[in-house]
Order: sequence, then C-alpha cells, then structure tokens
Amino acid sequence: MSSPDNSSPSLRIPPWLRVKLPCSHTFADTRALVEGLGLNTVCNSAKCPNMFECFSSGTATFLILGNVCTRNCAFCNITPGHVSPPDPDEPRRVAEAAARLALRHVVVTSVTRDDLDDGGAAHFAATITRLRAALPAATVEVLIPDFRGDHAALRTVMAAAPHIVNHNVETPPAHYARIRPQADYRQSLELLRRVKAAGGVAKSGLMVGLGENDTEVEGVLADLADCGCDIVTIGQYMRPSRQHPPVERYVHPDTFESFAACGRGMGIPFVFSAPLVRSSYNAESAYNALCTLRTEPA
Repeated sequence: MSSPDNSSPSLRIPPWLRVKLPCSHTFADTRALVEGLGLNTVCNSAKCPNMFECFSSGTATFLILGNVCTRNCAFCNITPGHVSPPDPDEPRRVAEAAARLALRHVVVTSVTRDDLDDGGAAHFAATITRLRAALPAATVEVLIPDFRGDHAALRTVMAAAPHIVNHNVETPPAHYARIRPQADYRQSLELLRRVKAAGGVAKSGLMVGLGENDTEVEGVLADLADCGCDIVTIGQYMRPSRQHPPVERYVHPDTFESFAACGRGMGIPFVFSAPLVRSSYNAESAYNALCTLRTEPA
C-alpha cells in the first residue's frame, strides 16, 4: 500500500486536519444542558477535535464513572489519579440528558475503573437500562474498557442489551508497552470475540500517527476481521498537549481510504476511516450504514 504520509513530528498540522469552529447557539445549549445535569462528556475531557461540530448538532458522548482514570495511556487527555465512588444517580441523569436532547443514537463511554470489582460493568448496565426506558426508539452504543478480561463483567453489560458494544484496540500490539502499557492486545481481541459470540454488534477502532506503519495497521484490521468486528474506525492521533507523545506522522486522506478498502476486503462490513474520525464520531450514521448493508441482497 502506498503511503503519501508526512512523517516529521515537527511539521505543521496539515490542512485536512484544520477544524473550523461553528458559531451556533446549539453548541452553548448542549454544553449548558450537560453541565447543568452534572455530567461529563468524552468530547470535552478528551479534547476531541469534533466537539464543536457534535455539540452544535445537539449530540454528545457521555462519560460515566467520573472523569479521572485509573490508567495512564500515553495518548489520552483524561487525567489519571484518585477516583470517587460511582454516582448511583448518574444513569438517571444520562437518560434525562439524552431524552432532552432527543437523541436517536446514544453513545456512552467511561474512564477505566480498575479499582472496582466489576470495572464499572454494573454502572454501564444501569445506564443502558435507563436509556432504553427513557428512549425506547433510540439505539444505545457503549464504548467499554477491557474489564481486565473479566468475562462476568462483560456478560453484565451484554445482559442490558446495548445495540453496539465498542472496545478500541487503539494501536498495533508492538506499541502497547509505550502507548497502552496497562492493557493487553490479545485480551481486547478476546473481548470483541465474546461480544460476537453473544450475538452483539462488535465495534473497535485505532489511531494512526503513534509510530506504527501501514503494514501494522493492516495487521490490526486482519485481527479485527478475524474477531468478527462489524464496524471499525480509524482516525489520526492528535497530540492533546506537549506532555503527550508527539505525532509521528500525519496520514494523508488517500491512505485512510486505502485502509478502509483493505478492511472491507478482509470482510469487515463497515470501516469508517478518515483523519478526523473518532470512535463516537457520526456513530449513528455508521450503525445505520451497517444496518443497510445487512439488508441489501448479497
């Protein structure tokens, strides 16, 4: 695969990554609603480049179980440190926010809570249950941590019947020690296999620009295809601050398109691959596209 990529971390951000900030009262309304209910969003906590677009369209990705993480992944902007007990009223407030925003597709993620016996699985399940009661016509997507490989924790989440279970592998396995040291690549793949074995829709994603090469990306796509992943997202890593690893390369949009074609050729039904793609970005459209593919004649 050809790769017309910029490989110097000292290069300026290329034009295809420059985000125009929209001017919309809906942005302020969405932020005020979320903050008024005492909720966190990954949009804000992770400094997502798509936050202005998503908030301006009246949507957000809810971050449950606090905004402090028990892990310290190199790419992430969420602060590690002392965590608080889960807020038992948070699932209700997430459902209220989703209902007031009239969301058709709700995405919920969390910080990693290795301090909890179930990794926060019961809290996820309670949030899913509240959402399905408040918005019975909506689809619910959860982006979950690995629960340290706890199969019972995953079963707890699956029993609440989310429509999509997402778990990101983030980067090829050769880079885990540097980028994702407290995680295990094979454990993440096993989680995705179990989602599929339970009849769920499995979704995963990774970033590029963290030191990997195209061949390694193709290897991850092959592994995700082998797990039966239904949706895969690929986006450009963007350095949240100078304390985070520098961008090793800015991947050209043409290469992102090549990744998508590669994944589809391996049997992954829907690959959403572009510089500004993130796990929850246009998640509703990705799910709808998957549903369309499933109904089309072979």
